[in-house]
Amino acid sequence: MGILSKIFTWWDGATIGTMLFSSRNGEHVGTDAPGNRYYRSKKPVKAGQPLGGRERRWVIYDGANDASRVPAEWHGWLHGSYDGVPESHLPPPRIWEVDYTPNATGTAQAYRPQGALERGGHRARATGDYEAWSPDA
Repeated sequence: MGILSKIFTWWDGATIGTMLFSSRNGEHVGTDAPGNRYYRSKKPVKAGQPLGGRERRWVIYDGANDASRVPAEWHGWLHGSYDGVPESHLPPPRIWEVDYTPNATGTAQAYRPQGALERGGHRARATGDYEAWSPDA
């Protein structure tokens, strides 16, 4: 079902139309560590066009379409913060920096605190440090 999913779905990767458009109208600029590919338009930008005279830039995700998978440096490039590829603007990595972890919201790995419904919905009772607000006080 691989080719059919490429034709009809957009949520689990680029469709065939997007891939053809990117290869025909886009110039490949770079690839990040997770494998996402970044493009910019081949046509020169003219004033008075949509996007306010800025060139069109886009990403083809390697896997599911999830905007949280775009690293910060490529996010800045996509939004026109700088013209050069991000590797030329990055400081060296720090030893305390951790690798990217995907957004777990909506998955089984999502954070669920003690009183969450998925964990039974029972939380500890309030202790004496809490005083309810009342409008008469």
